[in-house]
Amino acid sequence: MTAARFDELIHAPTRLAIVSLLAATDWAEFRYVKETVDLSDSALSKQLTTLEEAGYVEVRKGFVGKRPRTTVRLTPTGRGAFSQHVAALQEIVARAGETILPGPA
Repeated sequence: MTAARFDELIHAPTRLAIVSLLAATDWAEFRYVKETVDLSDSALSKQLTTLEEAGYVEVRKGFVGKRPRTTVRLTPTGRGAFSQHVAALQEIVARAGETILPGPA
């Protein structure tokens, strides 16, 4: 079972969307991530740089013919952090379910 650990870096809505998208794939093209998460090139680049500096993603730049191609993936560290963050969120939701009081009979 994955240890629960809330991760402030991943929890930001845009980064959470990026990381959850990358968790479902091996490598993703920059353009696909940009369109799926609905970000501009510069906004996605900034978020990926933040995640890359934390060791959560790997970014590869290359060419297909003469066209530049950027791909990105979660690192093992990033996958672990995402799993721990999801486990922490599940614990929060479970606790909330335990504290809901029944309504009037």
